[in-house]
Amino acid sequence: MADDVQLPDLIDLKADIEQTGVAEVLDRLDRELVGLAPVKQRIRETAALLVVERARQTLGLNTEPPTLHMSFTGNPGTGKTTVAMRMADILHRLGYSRRGHLVSVTRDDLVGQYIGHTAPKTKEIVKKAMGGVLFIDEAYYLYRPDNERDYGQEAIEILLQVMENQRDDLVVILAGYADRMARFFESNPGFRSRITHHIDFPDYSDDELMIIADKMLEQQNFRFDDAARAAFADYIPLRRAQEHFANARSIRNAIDRMRLRLAHRIFSGQALVSRDDLMTIREADVRASRVYSGGLLAGLDPS
Repeated sequence: MADDVQLPDLIDLKADIEQTGVAEVLDRLDRELVGLAPVKQRIRETAALLVVERARQTLGLNTEPPTLHMSFTGNPGTGKTTVAMRMADILHRLGYSRRGHLVSVTRDDLVGQYIGHTAPKTKEIVKKAMGGVLFIDEAYYLYRPDNERDYGQEAIEILLQVMENQRDDLVVILAGYADRMARFFESNPGFRSRITHHIDFPDYSDDELMIIADKMLEQQNFRFDDAARAAFADYIPLRRAQEHFANARSIRNAIDRMRLRLAHRIFSGQALVSRDDLMTIREADVRASRVYSGGLLAGLDPS
């Protein structure tokens, strides 16, 4: 008869989170994303839950794998995809997923255009995501009750079955606007019952958006001069008040447009350029935006 396995008496949880690299992932999340304190706290709490569950299992206590399907709600550009990627990494490092990859999809990747098309599309995506995380952005578009010929319900039924029967090998994260996600869950109680973690992503403040702009510029070896910085501080609330504002995404678009104007200004005006010339965003590069004139055309990014 084999000897009983000797269980340890103590487990160092802090050593565990360091050795698995989870502490590094959490620190990286802090560095990557400005603000979002409530979101980061929820991710830390979830990581703590997973570490403690591992410890309980190691010490021979009864344990049941926690339900890890999630809902991320918030406006565009608030870091939902980035957080989903870091969550996938954490799950893998702690042994809750085999591969730790993220498959990001929308309705078009799951729902077919004719009878018999949806099931194979959805199953193929699920197969790709197995062992990791399936991130479904704007998940409410899966359900279109006003269209009797819509095939989204078929995709929903397949997803619900997978979320229940294969939850040990796949984590599903649904994402989208908070109000639309609330209506989606009301219409699809099966999803609500399978999702334990609901995380709301707040909009960034004006000061946070300025910090985000500085970070983006630094990563690309650009910078504002003083006048350009003051102009961009004016730009942020004006852009926020206009249509299609998408937080960090709109800031990135604005920076792309400023880089374009800088390049045109330099190319048109001088032959010899310095390192400083090539790095510095000037006030004119900022204030050329349509945001200042209020002349926004429908459907266009005014950056």
